[in-house]
Amino acid sequence: MKAEISCLARNCDPHISLMGISKIGEVVAIEVPEGAEKPYSCSSGYFRRLDGMTQKMTQKEVRLMFRTAADTLFESLPCPGFTFGDIRLSKVQAFLKEAGTALKVTHANMPAFLSSLGICRYGAVTNAGALLFASDINKFIPQSEIIMGAFKGTERTYIYDRKDSRADLLTQFNEAIEFIQKHINVCSEIRGLDRFDIYELPLDALREAVVNAIVHRDYSMRGTSVYISVYDDRVDISNPRGLLPGLTPGSFGKESVRRNPVIADLFHRMGKVERMGTGIRRMKDLMRAAGLEAPEFTSDSFFHAIFHRSPEFSLKEVVAPAAQKTTQKIIEYLRANPQASRE
Repeated sequence: MKAEISCLARNCDPHISLMGISKIGEVVAIEVPEGAEKPYSCSSGYFRRLDGMTQKMTQKEVRLMFRTAADTLFESLPCPGFTFGDIRLSKVQAFLKEAGTALKVTHANMPAFLSSLGICRYGAVTNAGALLFASDINKFIPQSEIIMGAFKGTERTYIYDRKDSRADLLTQFNEAIEFIQKHINVCSEIRGLDRFDIYELPLDALREAVVNAIVHRDYSMRGTSVYISVYDDRVDISNPRGLLPGLTPGSFGKESVRRNPVIADLFHRMGKVERMGTGIRRMKDLMRAAGLEAPEFTSDSFFHAIFHRSPEFSLKEVVAPAAQKTTQKIIEYLRANPQASRE
């Protein structure tokens, strides 16, 4: 009988996993967990329980269930092959520290904690949970990465520094901000007894753009990454997929539609993002307050947030044509007269 029951479960589509088969007196008990890949079918079709009875589903009901299943977001799907042993406790603790909570999480209460965050369903960790807490995310979602590059000039021709961040999303965020800080100019002001660093672009605006790219990227698209490119005249932060469904160019920046609401909620808990859809307006306000050009937003297969750098603080000094000719004459003279004096 065990073999017959197991065969019936395997012949369903998708296969049904049985938690246990046991006999109690003359009763056989079969434990079946709630499925994460609904709907399931057997050789006779699709069935459902309604008012204590099993009924065969109509074509309309089957279509509706498939449509509902297709609408499940990638972040909320169970991460294939991921177990609680693949979670790094130090990353959970880093999240709790950022969220400002004194909650103690151990391996024993990990499932309950993840369920409270909405990243554990049917006893399985979701893709969102893996993205935040996996020891090695590359084993499960290799496209989760930020590729950062600093270029000489204004084109993607000569790269002089590069960093790839393939870690949990919080680490990706921190490493992205560090890379940008490293490659934009900063001046210092002494106010009273304290020194204040002032970056040529408002860091809060750049942080908002990085969080936006992490929260709104499409993690189901393989072979894609979030890109951060630093040029002499601009910083370009882009993520896979364009405008979110439900947004139009007219409503962009005025309404809040989130591609990954669970990830957005987790970053909100860490104080990295607002849930009111004010990010675009905030970036514009911060650039305007700094006396800089408003950021430029474009959308095709990628969404781009472009911050134009002030020529006053550009990485390379702008040389006027007349001065350039004079400099060239001086160089030619020194080549012909290497012993020439300063005069």
